[in-house]
Amino acid sequence: METASTASAIEDQIIQALQTVIDPELRIDLVNLGLIYGVAMDEDGVVNVKMTLTTMGCPITDALKQMICTAVRKVTGVTAVEITLVWEPVWTPERMSRYARIALGYHG
Repeated sequence: METASTASAIEDQIIQALQTVIDPELRIDLVNLGLIYGVAMDEDGVVNVKMTLTTMGCPITDALKQMICTAVRKVTGVTAVEITLVWEPVWTPERMSRYARIALGYHG
């Protein structure tokens, strides 16, 4: 049986895996860009990644989804990955980490 601390540790590993997914246009990982709104894994090992994009109709959506699935499936215990795209709250540059802001030269 999975405990809350075990679930939290796995979710931390999932976030670490998502930090390896680099947006090919911005060259920053999705976590630091603030695009990941949450992760959860059910008792069957199915991970749901709740995320947004910088713009609707992003031309690299399918590529990002594939990269996310590939990265998250490497985490022990993950059996499948589902991605839920959400548009609320709306992504703004303020969601980026300090690292991403500096790397992209954002001073807003």
